[in-house]
Amino acid sequence: MSRLSDMIYYLREGDYLSFLIMVLSTCFVVFCCLPIHELAHALIADKCGDDTARLRGRLTLNPFAHLDILGTIMIFLFGIGYANPVPVNPARLKHPRRDMALIALAGPVSNLIMGFISVFMFYIFGSVNSENPAFSALSYFFYYAAAVNVSLAVFNLLPIPPLDGSRILSSVLPDKIYFKIARYEKYIMIGFIIILFTGILNGVISFISGAMMDFISIIPRAIFN
Repeated sequence: MSRLSDMIYYLREGDYLSFLIMVLSTCFVVFCCLPIHELAHALIADKCGDDTARLRGRLTLNPFAHLDILGTIMIFLFGIGYANPVPVNPARLKHPRRDMALIALAGPVSNLIMGFISVFMFYIFGSVNSENPAFSALSYFFYYAAAVNVSLAVFNLLPIPPLDGSRILSSVLPDKIYFKIARYEKYIMIGFIIILFTGILNGVISFISGAMMDFISIIPRAIFN
């Protein structure tokens, strides 16, 4: 199910606490985790010699410097989305192909790290006192936050413009092929959004995200179970 259908389900069942936790955890991801994702891109770009993002005010945790309206709406509705891409000038990079891949990878890696931390918090609050409603609510808050972070990492690694995966792919593709793809980037993105709304990719993204959630849960599960 999409995030929207989950929310509707909780409202229909009168489970307002779960609905509120899901909304708040999504807000946490949008206004805290997504800026860290974009900051990671900007920081690695700056370290690699390109100060474009820093000069344009993207080396910041201010969410309003990074958020994209459509990408934010998608996160609330589907649990996956994107922010306004950090500008990168390959000509300023010390090793353009390698550095572009590192810059692109930095965002999803930051989401996986935050997902791992959130999973740890989920197990911590879940083990403290499962009978306490406050601890139970915090536990599920961090579970949802972890799930969205992992979904964002998986989603952004898809090799489709303007997602991070397309930048990683461009670092290994021959220039001739890459420039051909870049010419149709806008059309590819429009088609991709349409496909997302049909739900065709939901199963694939959910399967990979679930496997990744299981992976990052290995250590906290071993500690607290």
